[in-house]
Amino acid sequence: MKAKKQTRFSFIAAVHLFLIQNDQVLLLQRANTGYEDGNWSVIAGHLDGNEEVRAAMQREAREEAGIDIALPDLQVVGVMHRKAEEERIDFFLTAHTWRGSITNCEPEKCSALQWYPLAALPSNTIPYVRKALENYREGRWFDSFGW
Repeated sequence: MKAKKQTRFSFIAAVHLFLIQNDQVLLLQRANTGYEDGNWSVIAGHLDGNEEVRAAMQREAREEAGIDIALPDLQVVGVMHRKAEEERIDFFLTAHTWRGSITNCEPEKCSALQWYPLAALPSNTIPYVRKALENYREGRWFDSFGW
């Protein structure tokens, strides 16, 4: 008798960018998405599949902020295993250099782009993003959130 093939569990994977300048991080205010609208986050997006993590972050930075970041300038600084409505793996990357002018390329999803001190984030920063930025400041590379 042939055994049934078991379906493997899979994660939703996302990348998040800590764009850093003078001890400040670029945040974006979400709008019209149905998820955390009005709250602050960072440039982020899902991996499309068949896409390396840094390449996905490079693509998202171009799509959301109109900037080009060379792959060697993107460093993975953290990973978070997160429980929301579903389980997720979030990769957090940092960049200190880029080409182009930062522009809100998705005004239908983002009402503002603004620099904030890493040590003084807005009170309405999305909680897991706040935790990831805290981890970055403290040199903590891995965390679980929402369990």
